Amino acid sequence: MSTVEPTSASTVEPTSASTVEPTTGGTVEPTTGESTSARAVAEGLERLRSARPDQAMRADARRNYERLLAAASAAFAEHGSDDVSLEEIARRAGVGIGTLYRHFPSRPALLEAVYQDQVEALGVLASKLLAAESPGAALAQWVRALVDFTISKRGLTKELLAGSPFLPLCKTVIGESSNAVLERAQRASAARADVTGSDLYRMAHGLVTAADFGTDDPGLLDRMVSVVLAGLLTDPADHSPRQ
Repeated sequence: MSTVEPTSASTVEPTSASTVEPTTGGTVEPTTGESTSARAVAEGLERLRSARPDQAMRADARRNYERLLAAASAAFAEHGSDDVSLEEIARRAGVGIGTLYRHFPSRPALLEAVYQDQVEALGVLASKLLAAESPGAALAQWVRALVDFTISKRGLTKELLAGSPFLPLCKTVIGESSNAVLERAQRASAARADVTGSDLYRMAHGLVTAADFGTDDPGLLDRMVSVVLAGLLTDPADHSPRQ
């Protein structure tokens, strides 16, 4: 399982699992006739971006910041946040430990930045999927992205729940993104009408938890996701297995 990357607005590409790539900013413009959820996603993304410290950095400092986020995200996904030293993250990023501490004075600060970055990338993906040609295929990609996100954040949640001021905003971006992508598919009769955005997130969490008990079967998670999508979507072509 590899990286979730935002796709172009016109094409829905299958995603692979694991980490969410760090984002580089930019603006997601609201579209004409968008839903309340879509507007909430756009507003949440702007709030997250405005809080990013790299916006006011010099180019070289911004590159180091982004390298550290990418290295930390990959390391946490591979080993969990408790089992990776900050020195190892600095080494992966190709910077000194002093550079890491200048950007992130503590481990919780780094964890929070990684989580915010992953949520921002997830919100950007949702905004792209809202313009995709097939609402059903877009919803299938979104569910797979939620599964990937759940995998990538398992090592972060415990410490973040200690009181990050950005956690409520991050939850709003994820929740409203799910609502917007799902509601678009439901309006197109591409998905069951009795499912909610919260259901999608709970299903993703349940699938990842269940797959943890089948570590000897590398195809288990993808099969279970396909079964869920078969029950969620009305067109079998929309939930074909990822390549």
